[in-house]
Amino acid sequence: MNGTQPAVAEVAALVGNPARANILIALMDGRALTASELAYAAGVSPQTASEHLARLTAAKLLSLTKQGRHSYFRLGSPKIARMIESIMVVAADGPQRYRPRWNGDDALRTARTCYDHIAGRLGVALTDALTRDGHVVLGEDGGIVTPAGEKFLSGFGVLVEEIRQGRRTFCRPCLDWSERRPHLAGALGAALAERCFHLGWITRVADSRTLAISAKGARGFAEVFGIVLAEPGSRQSPADAKLSAKDWSGPSRLARVSG
Repeated sequence: MNGTQPAVAEVAALVGNPARANILIALMDGRALTASELAYAAGVSPQTASEHLARLTAAKLLSLTKQGRHSYFRLGSPKIARMIESIMVVAADGPQRYRPRWNGDDALRTARTCYDHIAGRLGVALTDALTRDGHVVLGEDGGIVTPAGEKFLSGFGVLVEEIRQGRRTFCRPCLDWSERRPHLAGALGAALAERCFHLGWITRVADSRTLAISAKGARGFAEVFGIVLAEPGSRQSPADAKLSAKDWSGPSRLARVSG
């Protein structure tokens, strides 16, 4: 192998260890966690976790921040989160023994974080709504906001022109590993999630990637994006549970995300 080529095998070996994979997945919600918290997530002793964290940090898969006596670890960059999410998509389509275990309930599938943007049924439905209404146009690995979309998002409190000034990828699709359809990622996806947090539409569930949707959020997603969330405990047919914004045929129809 040419020495100038990326060390794919080395990165794959680091991610392929079950304990290190669990550490990376635990950080997929964008938070910074301590070594003790990550040892618990990985199911290993603190000493073993320390070794894994040192290797992941040396490879720049993780970044380390020290605050007083505590050290906090987070994913090295958004592209690390993208890599992990992509591996999970590939694993989900592989043989049974390679498929990722579903460690959460239906709430995790309904709405969760994927690094710093919204994933799950809610994330996919938001993306469907934006593309259906011509606000966002997505390609295979990128996207643009239309003039109508810039006006719409500015009215929602997401200032597109400011987001464009950053160095991060502006807008791209991220294949959702549970829904097998894209949700919105990049700087635009992060800004949209941040705005929903600020409005109190969604909140983080402790020790989980799950997002809780408030009553205010349920109304807001319906009024602004046309996404109707099923009432907790409601009974729905499988067809209803899979409806998303792409199923609209006109303004009178609403998308449905099961929860």
